[in-house]
Amino acid sequence: MENTVAKKYNFKDFVSDQEVRWCPGCDDYVILRSMQKALPEMGVKKEDVVFISGIGCSSRFPYYMDTYGMHGIHGRAPAIASGVKLANPDLSVWVITGDGDAMAIGGNHFIHVLRRNLDLNIILFNNEIYGLTKGQFSPTSLVGQKTKSSPYGNTQPPFQPGELAIGAHGRFFARIGGNTPKEMTQLFIEAEKFKGTSLIEVLQNCVIFNDGCFTQFTDKAVRADKQLFVEHGKPMIFGKEKDKGLVLNGLKLEVVTIGENGVTEKDILVHDAKEKDPTLHQMLIRLEYPLVTGIIRSYEDVTLEEREDALTEEVKSRSNFSKVDDLLFSGETYIVD
Repeated sequence: MENTVAKKYNFKDFVSDQEVRWCPGCDDYVILRSMQKALPEMGVKKEDVVFISGIGCSSRFPYYMDTYGMHGIHGRAPAIASGVKLANPDLSVWVITGDGDAMAIGGNHFIHVLRRNLDLNIILFNNEIYGLTKGQFSPTSLVGQKTKSSPYGNTQPPFQPGELAIGAHGRFFARIGGNTPKEMTQLFIEAEKFKGTSLIEVLQNCVIFNDGCFTQFTDKAVRADKQLFVEHGKPMIFGKEKDKGLVLNGLKLEVVTIGENGVTEKDILVHDAKEKDPTLHQMLIRLEYPLVTGIIRSYEDVTLEEREDALTEEVKSRSNFSKVDDLLFSGETYIVD
């Protein structure tokens, strides 16, 4: 069966009849609408789309999509999604998760779905807090951050989702601010096109328990100067005047100004998202200024499904059995009267 579209959809075709119950001002609304706008552009039948979530504010997502979906248990969405995808490879499978759901109780499932490289997509809502359970620190909360469970300041160093993904041999990683719907919509479309496990980290503001957690990068007044939105094959240039760029100085990335000290646009690094070696991708993920957004890594590799299919065909070609009866009656048999 092919995922060809029988009709032209619009975003309303993917809006469910359920009341959306997130806090007013939450970036989750932006993510939801961006997905509803992206799906009609993906070339996938509506009945072939599945959203699977764990537990958390983000995990209400399947209720608000007029598609198939499943609200799983805490941290287990990747395991459920793996089973769904392997059972029906024609489906477009999306995992919806948060920094607590994916990085803490679901950490084991998270790294292994990336390692295996099934052809599915993960959207990680990162707000550096547990929102649904009222403001405890999460695995991405900053050191010193005061929360309901760390009133004197968090003492645990945070995970960086992108670093964790690269360490688990993730082939596709993108990052985007939760207040940039146009770019987010396009990232969702590109993730669906990618053959393998795609991970998109959304820097999602929690207006109640961690308001302003990414403002220094995502606020409209500073975004152009504090973010570098990378695109494959293009120089890594940013700034309101488009006069800042990245160069490699030894083993470190360095910000330079075009036009100063003899620096020209030709000196600026060109982004190669498709490079197999993730060294530079890891450096871009770790960079604190500018914060790098967009598709940082997009290296297509053999998927788990392809490996399994190839192994099955190889075993079948060497097997003396064509059906179960051949196996059952292949050795000594006894008739019990």
